[in-house]
Amino acid sequence: MGVLSVRLSGPFARVPELIAFFTETNPRVDRERLNEIARTYLDEAAAEGINSDIAFCQMVHETDYLRFGGSARAWQNNFCGLGVTGGRGLSFPSARIGVRAHIQHLKAYADAEPLHQKCVDPRFALVPRARASFVEDLAGTWATDPQYSVKLKRILAALETHLDRPSATARATGREGTPRGQIVN
Repeated sequence: MGVLSVRLSGPFARVPELIAFFTETNPRVDRERLNEIARTYLDEAAAEGINSDIAFCQMVHETDYLRFGGSARAWQNNFCGLGVTGGRGLSFPSARIGVRAHIQHLKAYADAEPLHQKCVDPRFALVPRARASFVEDLAGTWATDPQYSVKLKRILAALETHLDRPSATARATGREGTPRGQIVN
């Protein structure tokens, strides 16, 4: 798998593909909640110009497929571990606002463009902007784990098997004729 841009680089997985991928690992998930979260990731990522596949897979990693075995709990609607370092982390009033905060935080790392929606990420201003435009850059910036990007890429590769068309990953690695490197609209 080559370099993957955090910024918009579609096509992306659709809701049914996200659900099929997700339920293969966590078949006990509340399907209605998963459907809402998957749809919200697509909507919020599109609004901010962020790669929804990467954001969704990051949520999968951070929440262990919505099992929330770490510091954050499901009721917090914190899908990316915002503020979890040394504590429970931040809480959001709804899944939509929690996903929006995740997308906005990822955008802060990905580029220096202004937000298109009202900021709901209380940590947005704390992020040095445009520090991690690629998945590979998230290790050591988003997370201290040096293998963080490797773990995300594994999840992205698993998601790819559920797509019915060439993925952003396939195009980013040159397997579909798209040049390697950062993919933006």
